[in-house]
Amino acid sequence: MLGAFVAVGTSIIDYPRQLSLASVIVFLFVAAGNSLNDYMDREVDKRAHPKRPIPAGLISPDTVLAVAGGLFGVCLVISFFLGPISIVVVVSAIFVMLVYEARLKREGLSGNLSIAWLTAALFLLGGSVVGKVEMTIIIAAMAFLATLGREIVKDIEDMEADFDRRTLPMRMGKRKAGIIGSTAFIAAVVLSPEPYIVSMFGLGYLVVVLLADGIFIYCSIVHFQNPRRGQKLAKIGMMVALIAFPIGGIQ
Repeated sequence: MLGAFVAVGTSIIDYPRQLSLASVIVFLFVAAGNSLNDYMDREVDKRAHPKRPIPAGLISPDTVLAVAGGLFGVCLVISFFLGPISIVVVVSAIFVMLVYEARLKREGLSGNLSIAWLTAALFLLGGSVVGKVEMTIIIAAMAFLATLGREIVKDIEDMEADFDRRTLPMRMGKRKAGIIGSTAFIAAVVLSPEPYIVSMFGLGYLVVVLLADGIFIYCSIVHFQNPRRGQKLAKIGMMVALIAFPIGGIQ
């Protein structure tokens, strides 16, 4: 919804069918992704989360895999009613999710990049269904960078618990990984004034996004001492940044 609003403003009310279908895609995609995650992690969950449906014996792994595949398939079919760019976004998201669960989530930076892309794809989908995907590239880029930074910081926080993964901080150490995470946050900050500079959004956007920028800058420093606080602040910064877009768009 926000991606569509960024793209066409209050004219969003002219696209009820497209936005409804896109929302259904996102809903089913999340359900499919969570199902696939439960399937892929079923052996780990026997020890770590024995009460989840598969290790608890409430549902068979084959059934869960079939549910995931079926839901991904429905997402793809619905996308054909939304135009070629929407199809590309949905297909890429499904592909990234499959590769992420099969391999990349245990491979450090590539896994972080996958999650960042899936977040950015939400905004691109919103823009594509109203025929203005180019208007959402900047918000998608900022979402990508902020999510990338938070994912890296979260991996730093979870280093001791991630016994079955080879995350970025495990591969190169906390400090070097933290520098990459901070670089992603700062890059998002550098991009943030652009919608105001090109007159896409009004002064209200700039005021709120500068508040978000301050949170990200602080986060890029504090996470070296306290990763848990850093990733929580990053989440708050992302929420504040999201608020900036509708505020700027209604000016």
